[in-house]
Order: sequence, then structure tokens, then C-alpha cells
Amino acid sequence: MNRAAFRALMEKQVIVFDGALGTRLYDSGIDFDQCFDALSRDNPELVKKIHREYLATGVHVIETNSFGANALRLRQWGLEEDAFEIAKASAQIAREAIEEANSRVLVAGSVGPVGKPLAPIGRIEPEDARAAFRDQIKGLIAGGVDLLVLETFIHQEEIQIALEEARAITDELPIIALMSFTDEGKTIYGNKPEEVVRALSARGADVVGANCSAGPHKLREVIQRMLKVPDVPIACMPNAGLPEMVGGRYMYLSSPEYLAKSLREFISWGVGILGGCCGTSAEHMQAIVSEVRGVLPGERASYLAQGTGFLELKSDLPVGNEVGRQSSFREKLDRGEFVVSVEIDPPKGIDASRLVAGAATCKANGVDAINIADSPLARARMSPLALAMLIRRSVDIDVILHMSCRDRNVLGLQSECMGAQALGIRDILCVTGDPPQMGDYPDATGVFDVNAVGLVALLKKLNEGVDLAGKPTSYKTDFHLGVASNPTAVDFDLESNHFGKKLEVGAEFTMTQPLYAKEDLERWYERNGTDIPLLVGILPLRNGRHAEFLHNEVPGMSIPEEIRARMHKAGEAGPAEGVRIAQEFLTSVKDSVQGVYLMPPFNRFEMAVEVTKVLGDRFSESTKE
Repeated sequence: MNRAAFRALMEKQVIVFDGALGTRLYDSGIDFDQCFDALSRDNPELVKKIHREYLATGVHVIETNSFGANALRLRQWGLEEDAFEIAKASAQIAREAIEEANSRVLVAGSVGPVGKPLAPIGRIEPEDARAAFRDQIKGLIAGGVDLLVLETFIHQEEIQIALEEARAITDELPIIALMSFTDEGKTIYGNKPEEVVRALSARGADVVGANCSAGPHKLREVIQRMLKVPDVPIACMPNAGLPEMVGGRYMYLSSPEYLAKSLREFISWGVGILGGCCGTSAEHMQAIVSEVRGVLPGERASYLAQGTGFLELKSDLPVGNEVGRQSSFREKLDRGEFVVSVEIDPPKGIDASRLVAGAATCKANGVDAINIADSPLARARMSPLALAMLIRRSVDIDVILHMSCRDRNVLGLQSECMGAQALGIRDILCVTGDPPQMGDYPDATGVFDVNAVGLVALLKKLNEGVDLAGKPTSYKTDFHLGVASNPTAVDFDLESNHFGKKLEVGAEFTMTQPLYAKEDLERWYERNGTDIPLLVGILPLRNGRHAEFLHNEVPGMSIPEEIRARMHKAGEAGPAEGVRIAQEFLTSVKDSVQGVYLMPPFNRFEMAVEVTKVLGDRFSESTKE
């Protein structure tokens, strides 16, 4: 079907799409850890059975089982090379189901997002996303789709890439472009409904709308705002409410009758295309078809006069960047002073009293900042932000908060950092994080929506008063952005290139992995320069076994053979020898760095304090815990 014919069809009737495919496959016993899209090739009869269920309801369009059939999503199953064939198979199966039913229903090729954020926030380059969409869309067209549906996108830039690629492939097929919205009436990246309609229609979408999100109630105001843009047909395909866990499986509890009556109201406003997303079934679509039979979309002008009901709220309360004191750690670095940070690992339990006392000991001995790790080695510990506030409540010392990308998606990372800003934490060390396979829960899922480069880029935007979508915010953060560096990395070139990317997106200081040889630091400087302050990492050794463990079992650690030999020879005097080695190294490099990042083993703060004594008067007096 060409675009003109589809527009003519929209003028004659309300067009009803089918409901969910993914959740119907899940209901059929397919677990979420399997590749739903590959079922079009590997279990076609199951997919065709669901198509037949929807065809029996009288819907006008069925969608292909190809939402995630792009190379970037398929990569997790090792199927990235099969994207074209899987997409093509999904279209052919839908077409076969229609022919077997002797129906004239249309086939819409479903295209979803690539599943990870795009650069610079994420690690997916726009051109890689474009290539993934290209193969998927070509496969759908080769399989015989009548139109394309780009759906459930949360990033306007990404759906624009998909749309531009689709239009480059075909100027004939109709394209429907749908985005998902939050309870606040915007996409997760802050795009407003009106902006979405204007941007996507300008790039060749024949219909723009909203899908997924929550139930129809949450999309009411989104659809109202979309309808304010004239001459662009609007579609709405909501979920059947929000899911609940019932009997070990996710269930969507909005009834078919409720969903149908809600969408009937949308028609009265001027919505001409309806459908269902997650949790909807043949029963939902049967109710919608019955509810809209013989009904034409209402006049948009009569509705728009009523307004949207959105309120613009203002507040004179202070925002995050006005809460809490400034970072004296940053001010010292800016003045060129030598600074000392001591790392504290959060407790594995809920009692942090010893660590708070340790922070007080460090403060009393001239330490400038406490560095709080984020569940290092993927071992579950207290939240670093919680420990930071327990320390700050009792000790007047700056905190450098590690922020790991392992356990939070971009939404969680932004939320956690906004909370840190409001609580007065300014210094953030952006780290990718150790993979869960290293830790106590090897079956846990690592998120890694972004890596350290993407996190720096995200926080840099917030510092500039710009959100992830590039839109101005009502506030500016004041994060001091640090990154890790590893001069002893096995792949030195890869590490250097990665560090260069961190500099490009806005890193302001770096803290190295533990070093034991001055030559490693000199090699790093020779390759990477001294554009930002560097705090050299030093981990005092406890004994020979400790040295061997770090050298042989901890990724990224390298301890020279002569130092390991010294630790073995020291025997029971190992801790004292470890401090001497650390002092010798610090003495040799202190004039070429702007600080030291001490990592006392097992939170032995007294070892860190002893190491600092070689720095002079400020660290000459030691206070016992």
C-alpha cells in the first residue's frame, strides 16, 4: 500500500491494529531470556497462531514479530548476522497467516529501538544504529510488509535515525512513528508530545503517536497535546495498564472493556489509529473493534478549544545546585595544591560506625577527601551515597563518590547523581564497574547502559543545564568529574585510547589504579600528557600472599617481582614493609603528580595515615582509631 492510499483509508474509518506479540509469546511459555524475534524463523507456527487469534477479532492491521530484529539487539544471542533473514521471515509469516484466513488485513513491519543508549551518553554509535535499522527494514520490505511501524522509542534522536533510514529505503510505504512517554507527559529524555509530532512528521512520518507507556489514562494528556499539531494523523497504542507479578508470571490487569471505552474517547478527540501494546490480547482487540465499529474520528478543532489541562507550576524553593557547600577538594586542585584521598569500602552489612570513625581519623591527620567505592569487585555492599551521608553527618570532609554503570540504567544513574547533588556531594568518580560475574552474585545482570565515558558526558550535560535530549533544564548541577586510569593495563593502547575519550567528553581529574613502579607513571604521562590533575593510586600491601593475589587474580593489577619478593621476605612484619614500599614509591613520584589516592587494604586506615607521613608537616601527627 502506498502513502496516498493509506491516507485515504484513514479518512474513511478508524484503523485498528492488533495487540501485543511479546507478552502473548511470554503467556505461551516463552521466557524473556529467549530471543522472541528468532521464533519467526525457529517456531513459525507459534507466531502464526497468535496472528490468527488477532485476525479473528476483525482488526485491520497485524504487526510482524520483529520488534527487536536488529543486529544490535540480536547480538546477545549471537544472531546479529541473521537480522535480515529474521525480519524477512516475520513478514512472510504474517502474510501467510492472512492468506490462510482469506483476509485483506494489512501487514505492518514492527521496528523497535536498538536497546542501548546512543553515543555520547551510551556506547552505540549513530551510524551503527543506522546500519542495524537498515538491514531490519530491508528484511521487512523483502518479506512483503504494507507499512512500517517504528514503536516504543524513548530517544527522539534514535527514532529520527530509524525514520530517516526507512525513508532512504522507501518513499512509498506509509510509516507510523510512535514514542513512549513517562507519567510526566514527556519522553524519558524530556521531549514534549508536540515537539515529537512536529519533528517526526517533518522527517517523513505519515502518522505520529504514542504507544506502550502505561495504560490509556497515563496517555490522555500526551494525546491531547499531540492533537494540537494540525494536519498530522495521531495514533495511540497503550499497554493494558501496568504489569503485576501473579503466580510467578507478569500479568496485565486492565480489562478489555476498560481499554476499549478509553480508546473510544480518544477517537472522539480525533485519533484515527488505535491498537494495543504490552499485555493486550485478542480479547482486548475484539472489544476495541466492537467499540469503534462504524465510528469516525471526531473533529479536532472542537476539542482543542477546551485546552489540554496541563498546568505550569512554579516554585521559589532552592534547587539542587544551591544546596550544600562547594567542594574544597576541587578548589585545592584548582590552586595546584597536593591533595590526599583515602578510599573506604562500604560495609557488607548495615553498621558503618567503624568507617565513620576511620574517616574522622583521616581528617584529623590531614587527609583532604574520602573516596567511597561502589561495591568493588561486584560484591554487594552498602550504598556509597548512604555511607557518604553518614560520614558527612559526623565529619567535615569532602567525599569523592564512585558512580558505577554496572547496576543502574541511565535513568537510575541520573537519579542517583541528582540526589547526590541535592545532598551536597560534588566530586564524582565515573567508573564503568566490575562485571557481576566477578562477585558474590555471578548470575546477576549487569546493566551497562553506558560506560564511564557516557556517564561523564551525561553529567557534563547536567552541569551545563541541559538534559539527555539536549534541552535546557531549570537547574544546573556542579559536579566535579573524575575518571579512573590504569597505567599498567594489559592492553596499554586500548586503555590510553579509552582515557582519551574520557578527556574529550569532559573529565576534570583522574585517579589511577594502584601503582608500584615510577616507570609505569612516566610511561603513562609520555603517552597521555598531563592535561588534568592526576592522583596516583597506592595500595599498601599486607603480606606476600596479598601481593601475589593482587598480581595474579585482580584484573588490571601489576606488582613488580622484586616488591612481591620483599613482601614474602618480610613475614609477620608485612604490614610495616608494605607501608615502607608505599612511602618509597610516593616519595619518588610526589613531585610529578597532584595528589595521592590511598587504598588501605581491608579499611586499615592507620596504614594510609602512615604512608602520608613522608609528605611533611601536615601529616606528621598520627591519631589512633
